[in-house]
Amino acid sequence: MHRTAVVGTALATATAAALVAGCRPGEATVNGRGQERPQTRASTSTPAHEAPPRPRRTYTHKAKPKRVAAPPRTTAPAVPRHTAPRVAPPVITFGTSGDRVRELQARLRALGLFHRNPTGYFGTITQASVSAYQRGHGLAATGSVNQRTWTSLRSATKPPTRDELYPPTTLPLAKPDPRCLTGRVLCISKTSRTLAWMVNGRVVSAMDVRFGSEYTPTREGLFQVNFKSRDHVSTIYHTPMPYAMFFSGGQAVHYSSDFAARGYSGASHGCVNVRDKKKIAALFEKVKAGDKVVVYK
Repeated sequence: MHRTAVVGTALATATAAALVAGCRPGEATVNGRGQERPQTRASTSTPAHEAPPRPRRTYTHKAKPKRVAAPPRTTAPAVPRHTAPRVAPPVITFGTSGDRVRELQARLRALGLFHRNPTGYFGTITQASVSAYQRGHGLAATGSVNQRTWTSLRSATKPPTRDELYPPTTLPLAKPDPRCLTGRVLCISKTSRTLAWMVNGRVVSAMDVRFGSEYTPTREGLFQVNFKSRDHVSTIYHTPMPYAMFFSGGQAVHYSSDFAARGYSGASHGCVNVRDKKKIAALFEKVKAGDKVVVYK
């Protein structure tokens, strides 16, 4: 027999024997020595050409070191510093205004140190009065009111009344002329620049007034109200003279809007100007023709 036919017959015989034993083709091979060797199937998860998986790392638990409390911090003792003596802050100072200033002025006026009615504004006159009080009571004459000065002043005076805190005129009323002490009188003082409506020696109301200039002075003396004109207009100067009460020729007591706006920087043409419209309106209703008018210094 030819050699090739012999080899083919041997292979066919071996394949038939494998099928009888329950194997499938390809699961066993014949080595060069005629022995069977199982064929190893490649893994689908790790290809043959890849490196083998790394060994799994294991960890060991290490105990955390205990925290040791830090020693308490020590601070050096504070070194005392040399500081200036503390000065009490002023309670009332120059340029301020309000009810506290008004009370201050009323208390100083009660002691004869403030020669005006309270205005509620701390100006140069109030500052000088405070300094005078401080010098007379052994206090530092600063002109400002600190707590010590305020306590001293309050202990030296009585609480002012409402009329003392809110007087009707800028300057205190002057001592009335003797001719003002009887009857119904418009008592007008050029010194205090005030008008007091007096009935039998009692002051019923009071208000600020101003007078004529040097060239048109307001006449002084004893007069009486000749007539009244509520909405009067001057026939000479063509200016309104509301609530006019004439007492000497063309001179009258009346309301002046210029006085209300400019104060004492202006002057009248001889009349007695009133700047409070409500007060002069109320007075106009009370005064009658024939009532006395006294103008004095």
